[in-house]
Amino acid sequence: MNSYRTYTAFGLTISSEFPLPELLPTKLEAKVPDVAIKQADLQQVWFEHSEDDQYFVIDETFIMFRMPEVAIFLIRNGNEILVSSFDDAHEDHIRLYTLGTCMGAILMQRKVLPLHGSAVVIGGKAYAIVGNSGAGKSTLASAFIKRGYQLLSDDVIPVTLNESGCPIVTPAYPQQKLWLESLSQFGMTSDGYRPIIDRETKFAIPVTNQFVTEPLPLAGVIELVKTKNEEIEMLPIQNLNKLHTLFVHTYRNFFIGPAGLMDWHFHTTARMANHIELFQLQRPISRFTAHDLTELILETVYEEEKVI
Repeated sequence: MNSYRTYTAFGLTISSEFPLPELLPTKLEAKVPDVAIKQADLQQVWFEHSEDDQYFVIDETFIMFRMPEVAIFLIRNGNEILVSSFDDAHEDHIRLYTLGTCMGAILMQRKVLPLHGSAVVIGGKAYAIVGNSGAGKSTLASAFIKRGYQLLSDDVIPVTLNESGCPIVTPAYPQQKLWLESLSQFGMTSDGYRPIIDRETKFAIPVTNQFVTEPLPLAGVIELVKTKNEEIEMLPIQNLNKLHTLFVHTYRNFFIGPAGLMDWHFHTTARMANHIELFQLQRPISRFTAHDLTELILETVYEEEKVI
């Protein structure tokens, strides 16, 4: 792993000592990549900064975390990820945290808002589907893909503001993560798909043919929540509840305070809230509803456009 490979994702050029097959390969036109992922020995640095049983060390200059049996990761300056892998650590494990938590930290350090969810394209605009783990975000996004819609991101959604304050979603990389149960509901099998390490029934699904590679304006955020009710319901989120929803569903939001980013996050989400619609979409846990949810979202989105 001593040779560098160069990729593009999250609007960034990324050079890495570790292979990242999920990402789109690219040529490095500039002398310096936006982000460099390197091997390093971080044992002493971790010992100096951490306390017993601590997993994260966060301040305004760096974010460091330790995953037992995998690696110690250090993210700094918005342009560097250092990885100190443990003996017998699996590369899939290292990639999982590099492309998730590490990239979320890199985006925050670069003042790019990372939302936790999936972003799909409807009518030439991006719509973010956010929610807690297990809410069904990727499954709902997959239902859109099955209907011919396109994907911008799965898991980490990078959002920036343009000069007018309008939020823009930058594409991440062309892959989804789906549970075996969801694959079955879509009439798919897991044959040929790589399982996400330590989640043997969750699989990496390439979506290269239905992946958008250009940034698009963010028109709406849909919070997906599970309910014991039998009815599907989609309700507008209004006023200060918009800011609360955007905070809750910021990827690794516990980084924000210790990293000194509270003011940035508040002002960013406040400006976003003025430009987008937010909804809460309640889905019954008693049955598979992804197709019905898709239909309701489309009806709501196109109805909103008529009003505008």
